[in-house]
Amino acid sequence: MAIAKAERLMNLALCLLGARRPLSKRELRGSIEAYLEAGSDDSFNRMFERDKDDLRELGLVIETVENLEGEVGYLARRDSNRLPAITLDAEEAAALGLAAKVWQQARLAGAASGALQKLRAAGLPEDVDPYGSHGALEPRIPVHEAAFEPLMLACRDRRPVVFDYRKASAAHPETRYVEPWALECWRGHWYLAGFDRERGAERVFRLSRITGKVRARGTGFTAPVPDVVTVRETVRGWAGETADRSALIRLRSGAGYPLRARATKVRELGDGWDELEIPYGHGLDAWLVEFGPDVVVLEPAELRADVVDRLRAVAKG
Repeated sequence: MAIAKAERLMNLALCLLGARRPLSKRELRGSIEAYLEAGSDDSFNRMFERDKDDLRELGLVIETVENLEGEVGYLARRDSNRLPAITLDAEEAAALGLAAKVWQQARLAGAASGALQKLRAAGLPEDVDPYGSHGALEPRIPVHEAAFEPLMLACRDRRPVVFDYRKASAAHPETRYVEPWALECWRGHWYLAGFDRERGAERVFRLSRITGKVRARGTGFTAPVPDVVTVRETVRGWAGETADRSALIRLRSGAGYPLRARATKVRELGDGWDELEIPYGHGLDAWLVEFGPDVVVLEPAELRADVVDRLRAVAKG
């Protein structure tokens, strides 16, 4: 029934847009098959009025015109139903091109490419290449996690989800019930910020630690959604970018360049090791574990313990 109605609305819209003069109800009924099959005049009138209202809600401008004989006709003028021409300068086209090139995987890649093709068909200047190179650096946002697309749709639709999540310090995953707020890419890793229903607080989840499928669960959020700036700062803090103290580590010479870039002090120890003082914030233990045997935490003691716990969890599999 939905398909039949959509087809009927499309046929009515085409009739009204293609007419050079106002068309009466009688003429429209004789031109559209679905109206010809209406059982009675009353049935047709009700159907036509509903369809006309639906088209107007969709944005079609339909004029009602009365001729000299008092007969009412309907017309959708093309100039009243045509969007203004799209004009882009070179800088705007370059920005759109960069945005399209950022996405290499997931659903957004096809959407971005299709949007640029439509802009080209709509009159994008031929001397502007939105896919061309506009600098020495070319942005890329890789999306390898299977959880990305269902979580992106859940964030868009404000739909709670459930998934199994394995913390870096845990040997086995736990089931989490989350109201997803936003996805953020931070230093090459994707994070989900949201409200954890069981814990009653906001949490950040790294997508690479989500195991199995992401399933939709119920409808409606129970907690307010913060603005995007707050979410971004939350991810930044959980990813270890907000530091309020320092940590002392030993780092193998010639390794751990990202750590060296953040170090506030570096001292050569000899025997293939250096001593670094680096900012210490939430998530630093998870980051240090990624460097494996090239890093040894000296202090503080709680950071050393957290790193050891994470390494034991990895060893347990």
